[in-house]
Amino acid sequence: CMYMQLYKVWIPDPEEVWKSAELLKDYKPGDKVLQLRLEEGKDLEYCLDQKTKELPPLRNPDILVGENDLTALSYLHEPAVLHNLKVRFIDSKLIYTYCGIVLVAINPYEQLPIYGEDIINAYSGQNMGDMDPHIFAVAEEAYKQMARDERNQSIIVSGESGAGKTVSAKYAMRYFATVSGSASEANVEEKVLASNPIMESIGNAKTTRNDNSSRFGKYIEIGFDKRYRIIGANMRTYLLEKSRVVFQAEEERNYHIFYQLCASAALPEFKTLRLGNANYFHYTKQGGSPVIDGVDDAKEMVNTRQACTLLGISDSYQMGIYQILAGILHLGNVEFASRDSDSCIIPPKHEPLTIFCDLMGVEYEEMAHWLCHRKLATATETYIKPISKLHAINARDALAKHIYANLFNWIVDHVNKALHATVKQHSFIGVLDIYGFETFEINSFEQFCINYANEKLQQQFNMHVFKLEQEEYMKEQIPWTLIDFYDNQPCINLIEAKMGILDLLDEECKMPKGSDDTWAQKLYNTHLNKCALFEKPRLSNKAFIIKHFADKVQSLSGFLPSVFFLLLYQFKLLPELFQDEEKAISPTSATPSGRVPLSRTAVKPAKARPGQASKEHKKTVGHQFRNSLHLLMETLNATTPHYVRCIKPNDFKFPFTFDEKRAVQQLRACGVLETIRISAAGFPSRWTYQEFFSRYRVLMKQRDVLGDRKQTCKNVLEKLILDKDKYQFGKTKIFFRAGQVAYLEKIRADKLRAACIRIQKTIRGWLMRKKYVRMRKAAITIQRYVRGYQARCYANFLRRTRAAITIQKFQRMYVVHKRYQCMRAATIALQALLRGYMARNKYQMMLREHKSIIIQKHVRGWLARVHYHRTLKAIVYLQCCYRRMMAKRELKKLKIEARSVERYKKLHIGLENKIMQLQRKIDEQNKEYKSLMEKLSNLEITYSTETEKLRSDVERLRMSEEEAKNAANRVLSLQEEIAKLRKELHQTQSEKKTIEEWADKYKHETEQLVSELKEQNTLLKTEKEELNRRIHDQAREITETMEKKLVEETKQLELDLNDERLRYQNLLNEFSRLEERYDDLKDEMNLMVSIPKPGHKRTDSTHSSNESEYTFSSEITEAEDLPVRMEEPSEKKAPLDMSLFLKLQKRVTELEQEKQSLQDELDRKEEQALRAKAKEEERPPMRGAELEYESLKRQELESENKKLKNELNELQKALTETRSPEVTAPGAPAYRVLLDQLTSVSEELEVRKEEVLILRSQLVSQKEAIQPKVNKLNTMTDSTILLEDVQKMKDKGEIAQAYIGLKETNRLLESQLQSQKKSHENELESLRGEIQSLKEENNRQQQLLAQNLQLPPEARIEASLQHEITRLTNENLFYEELYADDPKKYQLYRISLYKRMIDLMEQLEKQDKTVRKLKKQLKVFAKKIGELEVGQMENISPGQIIDEPIRPVNIPRKEKDFQGMLEYKKEDEQKLVKNLILELKPRGVAVNLIPGLPAYILFMCVRHADYLNDDQKVRSLLTSTINGIKKVLKKRGDDFETVSFWLSNTCRFLHCLKQYSGEEGFMKHNTPRQNEHCLTNFDLAEYRQVLSDLAIQIYQQLVRVLENILQPMIVSGMLEHETIQGVSGVKPTGLRKRTSSIADEGTYTLDSIIRQLNSFHSVMCQHGMDPELIKQVVKQMFYIIGAITLNNLLLRKDMCSWSKGMQIRYNVSQLEEWLRDKNLMNSGAKETLEPLIQAAQLLQVKKKTDEDAEAICSMCNALTTAQIVKVLNLYTPVNEFEERVLVSFIRTIQMRLRDRKDSPQLLMDAKHIFPVTFPFNPSSLALETIQIPASLGLGFISRV
Repeated sequence: CMYMQLYKVWIPDPEEVWKSAELLKDYKPGDKVLQLRLEEGKDLEYCLDQKTKELPPLRNPDILVGENDLTALSYLHEPAVLHNLKVRFIDSKLIYTYCGIVLVAINPYEQLPIYGEDIINAYSGQNMGDMDPHIFAVAEEAYKQMARDERNQSIIVSGESGAGKTVSAKYAMRYFATVSGSASEANVEEKVLASNPIMESIGNAKTTRNDNSSRFGKYIEIGFDKRYRIIGANMRTYLLEKSRVVFQAEEERNYHIFYQLCASAALPEFKTLRLGNANYFHYTKQGGSPVIDGVDDAKEMVNTRQACTLLGISDSYQMGIYQILAGILHLGNVEFASRDSDSCIIPPKHEPLTIFCDLMGVEYEEMAHWLCHRKLATATETYIKPISKLHAINARDALAKHIYANLFNWIVDHVNKALHATVKQHSFIGVLDIYGFETFEINSFEQFCINYANEKLQQQFNMHVFKLEQEEYMKEQIPWTLIDFYDNQPCINLIEAKMGILDLLDEECKMPKGSDDTWAQKLYNTHLNKCALFEKPRLSNKAFIIKHFADKVQSLSGFLPSVFFLLLYQFKLLPELFQDEEKAISPTSATPSGRVPLSRTAVKPAKARPGQASKEHKKTVGHQFRNSLHLLMETLNATTPHYVRCIKPNDFKFPFTFDEKRAVQQLRACGVLETIRISAAGFPSRWTYQEFFSRYRVLMKQRDVLGDRKQTCKNVLEKLILDKDKYQFGKTKIFFRAGQVAYLEKIRADKLRAACIRIQKTIRGWLMRKKYVRMRKAAITIQRYVRGYQARCYANFLRRTRAAITIQKFQRMYVVHKRYQCMRAATIALQALLRGYMARNKYQMMLREHKSIIIQKHVRGWLARVHYHRTLKAIVYLQCCYRRMMAKRELKKLKIEARSVERYKKLHIGLENKIMQLQRKIDEQNKEYKSLMEKLSNLEITYSTETEKLRSDVERLRMSEEEAKNAANRVLSLQEEIAKLRKELHQTQSEKKTIEEWADKYKHETEQLVSELKEQNTLLKTEKEELNRRIHDQAREITETMEKKLVEETKQLELDLNDERLRYQNLLNEFSRLEERYDDLKDEMNLMVSIPKPGHKRTDSTHSSNESEYTFSSEITEAEDLPVRMEEPSEKKAPLDMSLFLKLQKRVTELEQEKQSLQDELDRKEEQALRAKAKEEERPPMRGAELEYESLKRQELESENKKLKNELNELQKALTETRSPEVTAPGAPAYRVLLDQLTSVSEELEVRKEEVLILRSQLVSQKEAIQPKVNKLNTMTDSTILLEDVQKMKDKGEIAQAYIGLKETNRLLESQLQSQKKSHENELESLRGEIQSLKEENNRQQQLLAQNLQLPPEARIEASLQHEITRLTNENLFYEELYADDPKKYQLYRISLYKRMIDLMEQLEKQDKTVRKLKKQLKVFAKKIGELEVGQMENISPGQIIDEPIRPVNIPRKEKDFQGMLEYKKEDEQKLVKNLILELKPRGVAVNLIPGLPAYILFMCVRHADYLNDDQKVRSLLTSTINGIKKVLKKRGDDFETVSFWLSNTCRFLHCLKQYSGEEGFMKHNTPRQNEHCLTNFDLAEYRQVLSDLAIQIYQQLVRVLENILQPMIVSGMLEHETIQGVSGVKPTGLRKRTSSIADEGTYTLDSIIRQLNSFHSVMCQHGMDPELIKQVVKQMFYIIGAITLNNLLLRKDMCSWSKGMQIRYNVSQLEEWLRDKNLMNSGAKETLEPLIQAAQLLQVKKKTDEDAEAICSMCNALTTAQIVKVLNLYTPVNEFEERVLVSFIRTIQMRLRDRKDSPQLLMDAKHIFPVTFPFNPSSLALETIQIPASLGLGFISRV
């Protein structure tokens, strides 16, 4: 039992329909309740139904949730289907899901990027089960089955309004149009797609459920030819909702076309329709919602008109349609007034009716009459009877509906005519876009017919599903048990059988007084209580209920008004009116001018004729619908159906919002659940034996695994599932009942869980043991360190104790020693003091005596000095006063200057210098200050000494007062002197004070000034540093920005170059495709052409007129080729016209550019001419004179060349005639000397020829450059520029002045022409003289040669050398005389002469060596020949010698010195191309050849043609070569070896043309010998471009061949195959079986891809392809592998798992290893795999936290945002242990990547081809050494 604890079940819920719950307790049989816990954590007791005792449905394992196919679910029931769809739609944003054979499509209400052409290409050619569900997969399956089974297909798209049926059908048709293309140039697929806007405008309307709801059903048959290309289409429509024309419910609209007309009413062509706002008309305003948000009806009208034009509906027909539609709108505004209860009337001059009659072309009175009356026809007579207002309104509405319905049908017929196939249709695919099951509160006749059609379709669907199931069971040989399924036949019989609802409805319509009440009573009487599917509502007598397969539908019996318009045929006027209208708008009645005759016509009412109404008029709508439905069912039954069920997720059109109730309702209605029920009734789960073995290998033991996989699976299943009814064994598959796969998954999960537990147990034990060992080791380490620490502490204690004892010992010793030192020091101090006291006393006594002597000396000196100092002080004082006065003035002046701005400026100018000067000045002042201070101190010292002396004198005088009294006069004088001294002392002190104050002040000012200057200096320094820093920063920034800009511009230029190269190569590809198509058409035309007349001989097929395709020659060669081209058959001119057209187009663009540049230059010149007219007038004559001179010089030189050639030929002829054969034989010395002389003459001729060519080219270019100006001066009508110049001239005077200037110019030209003619004649005379001298020199040389030939060989060489020396000496003397006046020229001549002599000496040495070598070889050969002759003579008898004739002996000839050229005859050219190109097999003969040998042979032939100066031969050979390569590639273009071989040879041929072109850039790597082989006569640069284009086309063809070979391998080898076996188990799959990932015999593996890559690489290397080109091919191959793998990964949900990421990374690593082995890592191939590598990493990285999101954003820089989000949405766990990616995490990724600017495209462009380049690769192979193998069959060419 699966109802155990922790298992999950589904329980019904009124809001969410089904809710998930978890079992809290195991279920036991007999329990009445289940203990459950809801997902929100609430516990619940679920009561079981006691009657049925049904348990709630089990929930599938989480690993199965989100599957692509609903039939892959283990438990198949409604809640599982609903949950799977919801998870895919909401979480993964996937709108498509398979349900067996049905594709379920949920409308996302949002534009998704999954319908591009890249997606179409990705689904094209794929199996349906291999890719994610998509409408394109269904379309591809239908297309594939049509081609494979040759059976018509149908795609049935159904669903209710707003579910997306029309869009799905539209995308299916777009897929067919894109994949198949059209068989003609009529672009049928565009017309098929263009029919949609028309049908949507006239058949779609806004409803409450859908803004663009299709109100009709349509079945489009898309026709295909035998090659399965679209050739046409046909459309059938069903049940147009005509009631919408006259009535719309609230918030709904009428058909779009009416609102488009109203929105475009202001257009001039619509003025006659007299339309207005949509709210004005009754038929467009009833819904109250005339505008749709986001839709511009006027713009949609433009699209509708364009679509009509594209489908061939002319403007006149369109106006007729618009008149009828406008008439319907005006008819709806017609009002009726009641006269009484049974009659009514239209008011006279009623404007709406007047407009209606004007538009329809009918009489107003007749229309007004017949709208209010009706005609009753009996067998004998007719009655006209008035009708009531209500009946009149119904009649008006019925007329409007009928007109619109017929107009709708006519438009459909016209669209079908436009889409009609012009050729026979081989098969078709039908797309049915039909309404789904509908049920509303009020269900009308339309809903009844819709549900009737769905009953028929559901019956067909059930039968088809049942049939497929039966076929599957029979194929697998499983017993077939009848499955009970819902049969729709009783319901269909109720509707369409005899006396069914439709029959009773038709009968009631034919009754004269038929009504809804009588019809309802008939229904009740016939079917109530007799048919179980028919019921009567309780509260109504006019309604009935039908039990459809989806639901019960209650319909009102008011069906008669819906078909009431048929009764209008009793009005004979309206059919005539409508018949006239049909004629007016039908194609057959169009006037020759194309106008539609819709003018007013007087139509009289036809008289009643019995039986005039046809039988068709008696058919009711129900009858017509039943017939059309039967026809549709017959068509569908004759085709293979494919089903698309569209689901509307919510009624509010919210994007990605899922309403469970609405979804379940639609799933029940569309038959999806019925499909599930049929599948679940049998064996829904099906596995192949290999898939089952791979998935459940973990449940087997080793002994259970046998060699036979089938028997192994049988043995295991018998052990795992005991009930044998739960499974069945087929031939290739195992069939399981519902739930058994979940049971197996549970066993597998339990086994894996047990294994995980064991692994966890082992790992945890290992971790704990590791932890214990680590802890034990740590504890031992800690113990060791603690014990060591304790030992160290004890040792420290011992050391400290010992140190303390030592310290105590030294301390005690120190105290005793200190005491002793103190006592000793005291004793010594006492002795010293005593001895010092005695010495000082003695010294004082001696000092007194000495001082007294000094005092006497100084007093006497003082008296003399006092006088001197007094005088000196007075002088110094005067100087100080004067200097002070001058200093004050200077200070004042400095202060004034310091305050002025100019002073500051001057100070700032030389601030540093002034600071230095001020510093120096301060230092000087400091020195002065110091000197003054010293002087002042000296004065103070003298003053103090004098004061002391005076005091001593005063004391002495006081002591000797008595003596003073005696000398009174002396005392008085002394007192006067004292007063003076005091006065002087006071003055000195005051002066000292002032000086100190001035010094302090000056010092302060100086310091302040210095500080200010320092501050200014620091400010200036900081400013300077700041400026320097800014300059440095700016320079750095500018440098960085410039470098960045340079890098960006370089990258941009590289990208632009690559884009331009890619664009050019794509154009080449398109050109080659058109060329091939043209050739195919030409071949088809040739096949259709009748047999040619007898006597007409066709040229060889290889000798095509395409020779002229790539000819680029001068005018002369074109003129020479003209007769040949005229002789060619007319049927061969088409390729020439094609190429000529392309060349002319290119030339036209070049000429336009040149014209523009000349125009600009001319404007610029004219501006200069306005400034300086005189100069402009002088230029044309000079230019003209130069042209004339150059043309004359060219003609003269040509004539001279012809003469020289003739003379040279005569000279050669004379030599050959006069000399004997021995002398002139090749190899003779005379011949060699003569040949040297002739080559020198021919070289001179070649130089002259080059001069002629240069002059010719200059002349042509100058003519082209001057021609516009000459035309400007000479013609008045040919150029618009002249008209502009003439208009610029303001008056006639300027014109006259221009004419005079022109005449002067002509005169000047004539004079210059005469002068140049004279100089040219002189030059010709000198040239003739030189020729004469050369003739004489030739004659003299001949005589000397004849004399030399008479001498022996040794003397001959000496004589020739002597003659050469004599000649050089004479020449030297001649040039000495010639250059006597110019020593520089003479020196240059001497240098050239020395060089020439050295060359001659070298040649002589070479010749000597060659002679010696040849002599040795001659001796050896002579010896061998002698030995052979002796041997032969010994073996032959004399008789034989006499009888046998003497045979000539093959003497070996001396090897020629080959020039690397090959000679062939002109008539052998086609044979050369045939043997060397067309019939050369790369696998056969070409394998053993030198790489590129055909290219070398062709180039050597071109060299010989160039050597012969035969331009026709060169052109013919190159053209034949190019056409031959194209032909062989067209014939064997699918063979990789052929394409690779010719790509290699084309590139080698191109490199040879470059290497030997003579251009310096290509000659750098050449040997001297190779430089001698350069082309001499022709410049083949244009042919190099043609060959480069051809190489590009071959490269693109090679890439296509590679892609075709690799494409079937890539997905299987890179994604599906398990390179690492057992990493990923196969998940259960549904009915759409995917390709097996197990390596069977027919599947490709990674080894297959690598083997194929090895094959490609070896072939390219064997063919000698350039290494750079091989790298580009490998890069392209790896890009194809990466792009296809990534695209499939993005479209396959089953491939997005962790294990698949590991497989991909392993596969990529194997490819990288291959690159390393081949030394191709630098080819850029690895970088092309970067998106795939990052996608694989994305599958494997952790995807939970914000850090993970940041890591993913930084890691996946090569993936776009759309690709990253897609991979995360598709990520699917393969095992239960993996976790799904949360939606919040994906939103986080999107938020982080929202600023990234990348392409919104989801898939990579797998068809992208990188632009190819052909780097120059010179060959080191010498041309003269190349041998031609006999296997090539080229014996007709010879080496030269």
